[in-house]
Amino acid sequence: MARMFADGDDLVVHLTWREKTAARRGDVRVPLTAVCRVTVEPDWWRALRGVPQRGVSIPGVRCIGTRSHHAGLDFVAIQSGRPVVCVELRPSAPFRLLAVSLPTRADARTTVQWLGRTAPKIDTSTPWRQPLPVPEENSAPATLMRLRENPHGRSSPQFVRW
Repeated sequence: MARMFADGDDLVVHLTWREKTAARRGDVRVPLTAVCRVTVEPDWWRALRGVPQRGVSIPGVRCIGTRSHHAGLDFVAIQSGRPVVCVELRPSAPFRLLAVSLPTRADARTTVQWLGRTAPKIDTSTPWRQPLPVPEENSAPATLMRLRENPHGRSSPQFVRW
């Protein structure tokens, strides 16, 4: 099972050799300064966001690897039925979230407390994970409706495809 620990100024998610094979990558390292919030998610499936990109995902059993969504990438090493430590990261980090299952809730709480003391710029304003930001609404919409004057002086809608 994956473990989290500090190595100098980095937070390391150390994977077992089987997890490394499944995720098709080595250990995950992020700077401790990139950690902005740490929480425990008792329901493992709530830590999953986006769609699997690289790794192994067995629905209802295990998910390990990267997941992509509109805000970036998450790295997960999750087993069903176990609490998950969710580490939210700042946009400068390679991932937006690290989600790692731990054997018991006590282990998860201990890890959260330890990381809360270790990370230098942690946000303690809210005790729960924050939602993903909403995609920009300024992006070019697929269809716009504009009014067109007809010869009789009345406006009628016209759809324009971009």
